[in-house]
Amino acid sequence: MIKEFTMSSQDLMHLEDRYGAHNYHPIPVVLSRGKGVHVWDVEGKQYYDFLSAYSAVNQGHCHPRIINALVEQAQKLTLTSRAFYNDRLGRFEKYITSYFGYDRVLPMNTGVEGGETAMKLCRKWAYTVKGVPTNQAKVIFARNNFWGRTLAAISASTDPSSTTGFGPFMPGYVIIPYNDLAALEEALKDPNVAGFMIEPIQGEAGVVVPDEGYLKKAYELCKKSNVLFIADEVQTGLARTGKMLCCDYEGVKPDILVLGKALSGGVLPVSAVLANDEIMLTIHPGEHGSTYGGNPLACAVALEALEVIKEENLAENAFQLGNYFREYMQHNLVEKTDIVKLVRGKGLLNAIVIDDEEEGQTAWQICLKLADNGLLAKPTHGNIIRFAPPLVMTLAQMAECCEIIEQTITDF
Repeated sequence: MIKEFTMSSQDLMHLEDRYGAHNYHPIPVVLSRGKGVHVWDVEGKQYYDFLSAYSAVNQGHCHPRIINALVEQAQKLTLTSRAFYNDRLGRFEKYITSYFGYDRVLPMNTGVEGGETAMKLCRKWAYTVKGVPTNQAKVIFARNNFWGRTLAAISASTDPSSTTGFGPFMPGYVIIPYNDLAALEEALKDPNVAGFMIEPIQGEAGVVVPDEGYLKKAYELCKKSNVLFIADEVQTGLARTGKMLCCDYEGVKPDILVLGKALSGGVLPVSAVLANDEIMLTIHPGEHGSTYGGNPLACAVALEALEVIKEENLAENAFQLGNYFREYMQHNLVEKTDIVKLVRGKGLLNAIVIDDEEEGQTAWQICLKLADNGLLAKPTHGNIIRFAPPLVMTLAQMAECCEIIEQTITDF
């Protein structure tokens, strides 16, 4: 066993830099503990967490109910593979399908695996139900989408940082502008189109919110063309935007729903793809799976994580606090300073756009100052700062955080 000894933040960052791959550029803070809306670094400094592990910690860090479910199940059985039945999977499947109103669920681990699963289901449905000629199925994506960094995911990307140096890419992808119904209608004229996969709000792109009515009209266009509407709710789902699903704002029920991140409350990787029989039963034994998908530990944790969201009214809290945050930012920063151009979002998935002529350096420096002042956030796409705290935050805590953000930016 490796002997543990006290190391400073600088020492620990040096270890990562020396022995880890350089595929991330973190804010220079080394975290060692979390509880609710707070995290602490190795020196003991407390911060408000305004990233929530990219919305994986909606229920707050180390939620006691979720941790108890984890510990209790971990002491019994963690993994069997799907070579055998286990006593947790069926219960979880019944619970989550009832929770969201679908016939069936296919559990996986990460959000990107959920996206891959949705893609495979969509293609299989196209060949066996819609009648698309073999290997001719196409899936439409919106420009600036993000659903992971596997080869299948980056084949749909328009971001050079995701694609440069990793080709060749997967065929069968059609890329259209986001929030553009005319472009979607034109793309749907191709009879080989099987699905349209869309983020209800583009998170990684900078919390880009489409026009009101876009999702509903896009869904209707897909129905008219016998094309599956696939909602990537990995980041926007599970109460983050003030509704259980972001699609709920427009009364849209996706043909395929992809969930992840907060499905475990940030405890371990769990994702899920939900669909009705006509779609889900096109997959047969041996055609798709995962060693860890549907493992007993994940099932116990995910069931408890979903119960926490509902019983603690996290969607309602996110809706109310989100309105407070955007009104505060609009009044105190957008209207009164030159540095913040725009605030946008839904619920507690929000972003501010910085007037940044230094190619993202201003937003980065602001985030470093925010960390100094006890609040953690991170830029995306250069001049955009995303703010997504745990949904268990109180109004008093939100008010304090808004003051920290305002003071940091006005001082800057």
